[in-house]
Amino acid sequence: MAITSGRNFWCLCGSVLLVIATASARAETKLFESVQVTPAGEYTFGIEGPAADIDGNLFVVNLGKPGTIGRLPAGRAASEPFTVLPEGSVGNAIRFDRNGTMFIADYKKHNIFAIPKGATKPAVWFHSEEMNQPNDITIARDGTIYASDPNWKGREGYVWRIAKEADGTVQGRVMAAPRAMGTTNGIDLSPDGKTLYVGESSSGQIWSYAISGNELTGAKLVKSFQPDTVDGLRTDVAGRLYVARILKGTIALVKPSGAVEREIALKGKEPTNLAFGGSDGKTVFVTQRQGGYIESFRTDQQGREHCLQRGRC
Repeated sequence: MAITSGRNFWCLCGSVLLVIATASARAETKLFESVQVTPAGEYTFGIEGPAADIDGNLFVVNLGKPGTIGRLPAGRAASEPFTVLPEGSVGNAIRFDRNGTMFIADYKKHNIFAIPKGATKPAVWFHSEEMNQPNDITIARDGTIYASDPNWKGREGYVWRIAKEADGTVQGRVMAAPRAMGTTNGIDLSPDGKTLYVGESSSGQIWSYAISGNELTGAKLVKSFQPDTVDGLRTDVAGRLYVARILKGTIALVKPSGAVEREIALKGKEPTNLAFGGSDGKTVFVTQRQGGYIESFRTDQQGREHCLQRGRC
């Protein structure tokens, strides 16, 4: 009798453990539920510019002090120093191209830095004193960089096109646009690279443009949010936009039509930007100004940039 009871007991325990493990696995993979990843205070108030490389490492600007770049290794819960920008430079955005080169927007000294894959030392790739910043950047399949360039005091802004010419020199210029822009901030491309999405913080609006060489055409208002409540944005392979709603504490998931599919609640109220990473590109990392940490959630589509790095987009 005692032996039979013992077997039943172990059988019951095994069943309970299986249920708990299954429930735990489901909880870990539940979509659109954000969790804090790194400790509060790791990054400064200027935490920004997250980007993940092909190996799943996440890079974020201003670890501990301005002018630094931190790295959060895949699967880790604490960041480590990666590199320091030249004296006086402060990063605001990071992106990777198809070759794994890291590009950093330096809003203080009007530079775009480049760091080749496997290296840590930044080198100036483009510089212009005509720039206000740059603020955020996105990279096309052919390596062309589009940079938002806000004038915060004037509550206006521009978009720059920066590309390598046939002679090997890198040239940048303000793109002609069919309308006067507000303070251009978050920026990204559609999966096919034909449409550029630009968020304007001053108006709270997200606009789309068709790209024709150095011209932006076909301006279309995608979505209007409250003024001063939008920051960084990214697109996924389905063409949806993920918009950081700073001060509201959410990521708005917006269809290209402008319909809001959902608002993803965050742990902090001041998200500045976001990036897709993880082994499948479906983990969204969010830089959180309130608290200076990184949080993340799972989504159902991989990011455009993640797909681009793997040569599939």
